[in-house]
Order: sequence, then C-alpha cells, then structure tokens
Amino acid sequence: MHGKRLAVSLVFLPLFYLYIMYLPPILFFCLLLTVSSIALLEFYSMYHVRGMLKYVCLFAGTIFLAISFLDRGYVSDGVILASAFLLVIRLFMKRDPSSALSDIAAPIVGIVYIPGLLSFQGQIRMIGPEWIIFLYATVWAADSVAYYIGKGIGRQKLYREVSPNKTVAGAVGSLIGGMAGAVLLQVFLIPRLGTAAALVIGMLIGIITLTGDLVESMFKRDAGVKDSGTIIPGHGGILDKIDGALFAGPLLYLILRGLG
Repeated sequence: MHGKRLAVSLVFLPLFYLYIMYLPPILFFCLLLTVSSIALLEFYSMYHVRGMLKYVCLFAGTIFLAISFLDRGYVSDGVILASAFLLVIRLFMKRDPSSALSDIAAPIVGIVYIPGLLSFQGQIRMIGPEWIIFLYATVWAADSVAYYIGKGIGRQKLYREVSPNKTVAGAVGSLIGGMAGAVLLQVFLIPRLGTAAALVIGMLIGIITLTGDLVESMFKRDAGVKDSGTIIPGHGGILDKIDGALFAGPLLYLILRGLG
C-alpha cells in the first residue's frame, strides 16, 4: 500500500505541475470538469443514484461548473437553478410522491458538494497557476504527514464514529504538514507571500483539509463503503483524493481575495 501511494505520487506530481503551470486556463477547466464528473459519479454510486436522474445531475453539474468558471457572480443563481431543475426532473420521472425528498437529497447535495466547491478553484487559477500548485501541494503535505504520523504514533482516536482510523496525532500532523508545505512553496514558488503569512495559511489549510477528509468519511460511513472508488491504485477514488482540496479551495480563494 505504501509503495503504491509513493509510486503514484512520484509519477503524478511532476505531470500535474507542468500541466498547471504551462498550459492555458481552458485546459485547467477541462481537467477540473473531468475530475468533477468522475467524483460526482462516485458520489452518486455511493448513494445509489441511478438511471436518467444520475445523468441529468451530471449534466447540471457540468453546466454549473462552466458558468462559475466564466463568472463567479452567477454561482448562487446556478445552484438555485440546478436544484430547481432536479426537482422538476423528480416530479415527472416518478409519479409516486413518497420519498421525494430522499430521492432528490443526494443529487442536489452532490452538485453543491463537488462541482460547487470545485468552482472556487477555477477562480484561483485565474489569479495565477502558482496558487493551484500551492493549494494542492499544501493539501498533499497535510494529508501525507497526517497519514504517516497517525500510522506511526497515533493512539487516541479523533472522531471514532465518523473515521475510526483518524487519530489526534494525525490531526496534529495535518497542521504540521500544512505549515511545512506552505512555507516550502512560499520559498520556492511564491516568495512575495512572506513566511509568516505562509505559516498561517498552511495551518488553516491543514485544519480544513482534515475537516474535508472527515466530511467525506461521514458520507462513506453513511453509505457503507470504504473508498469512493478504485480508480487510483493505493489511493481509492478521485473523491478520496480531492476531499481535502474541496474545502481548502474556497478557503484559499477567500484568503487571496482578502489579500487583494
């Protein structure tokens, strides 16, 4: 398992860096759209969203993400219209009104949770490709340090009901990894950020990365699955890999807006 994780990381990270830094924004949008679609399909598979409704939801998520990439001002309208669209689809797809709310809950939550949160990354890419590298490398550092510290010395459970393997030591590792990753990236990629700001941002990303991981664990335990998918050897599904970045993206976007 450790070997697979390391091998995938060694192959993926350099390719990801070159893709983000040297290709135009439209290709980042294509990547974001692909990741969003796969993660959304994994989420719907977990919650047994099937048939026409699944593909209508996928289409709605795609349109929503495209609109948000073009103009962030339409995001709230997009969420409302996508939700209303899915309500109408449920109305005519199934004549029996019983369980209508439970039928539509997972599709709507999926759109808000995945393309909704991913939409912030399109705006971060517009600010600068280096910030996407900063986001994902910091999240990856927080995840990795949390994983290895938790495996090595973790004893006290953090939140047994949601994620039995998470430990307090692992949570501290997420903060350490986030801060270390942010400072290294500040030194080599974004020197204008400053060390103090990088430490604070890294700490916040470490916290929110752990929170995003726990949110996905909550969904997986509710759905009765171990991983969201099997697409990445040793890592699980796409949703398993982006769960922390889903929440860290909006945080970093708001910080960058605040910093001007």
